[in-house]
Amino acid sequence: MARVLTLDLYRELKQWVTHRGFTVDRVIQTGVDNPGHPFIMTVGCVAGDEETYEEFKELLDPVIQERHGGYKPSDKHKTDLNPAHLEGGDDLDPNYVLSSRVRTGRSVRGFCLPPHCSRGERRAVETLSIEALDTLSGDLEGKYYALKNMTDAEQQQLIDDHFLFDKPVSPLLLASGMARDWPDGRGIWHNVNKTFLVWVNEEDHLRVISMQKGGNMKEVFNRFCTGLTKIESLFKERKYAFMWNEHLGYVLTCPSNLGTGLRAGVHVKLPNLSKNAKFEDILKRLRLQKRGTGTHPEDQGGPGSTPWSTEPHSSSTSPPLTDIIVIHQDLVVVIWFKAS
Repeated sequence: MARVLTLDLYRELKQWVTHRGFTVDRVIQTGVDNPGHPFIMTVGCVAGDEETYEEFKELLDPVIQERHGGYKPSDKHKTDLNPAHLEGGDDLDPNYVLSSRVRTGRSVRGFCLPPHCSRGERRAVETLSIEALDTLSGDLEGKYYALKNMTDAEQQQLIDDHFLFDKPVSPLLLASGMARDWPDGRGIWHNVNKTFLVWVNEEDHLRVISMQKGGNMKEVFNRFCTGLTKIESLFKERKYAFMWNEHLGYVLTCPSNLGTGLRAGVHVKLPNLSKNAKFEDILKRLRLQKRGTGTHPEDQGGPGSTPWSTEPHSSSTSPPLTDIIVIHQDLVVVIWFKAS
């Protein structure tokens, strides 16, 4: 944001407001309050409703272009959710890969996004989500658990098991207004096996996650595609669609998650490579992100760090996931040679 927003541009944009009342000051507040580190650049802005990306496109289009590797305002987004197009990924080395995960976010059209939604809107999204998710069947059948009804012990256990998000404490999230009325209207839905989860009203309206122990990313991705497609159809049956347009793809709160909104990752044991001074450079060249066992990027890991894809806005879904599979095989090879 700081690289794009000039004083002249701010003076122009401050005159405008979306129909739901979101202003440029609200867009940039998280970046203003958290200027960050010169060598660690965050996006520094959020959307408060679907219209934000159009109303303030003079600011957000350049941010998106820089964040997503030159994605131009004239580009059109394509999404491929056909698991048959995924090459490999069913045999990542179990000696190193502890678990595999694929996740994305979705926003429900007609409601403000979490930084700007009212308490009533948040509760309406929760109610709608429960109605839709409760009709899932087979391997996807599960139950919704509202945060406000959980005991502290139940909530902490889900957090410790890496199934549930914690209350936002990151200044980036607090400054954007995403922790208002906590924990009202928030919760987690998961199937019986806890391999398919949906977070409700965290950073986005919905955060859909497929995960399991081991390195069978193909199985994880297949479940992810099946479940996500079914959820979208269930919302449509109730006359609600997910926010989407042909340029941005799926619209989410943070510009970094636009497009497919997809991140795929594995929790791997890298006891030697993670101590190497060049580890961060290696991940950067491979377009990966090191994350810890927490739910947000500030939870950095050590020996069990998790490399994640860093480009959720890519032009499709399956090819980037294929890149993840190949890259992690390469990382394991590096470890093996260092240990020999």
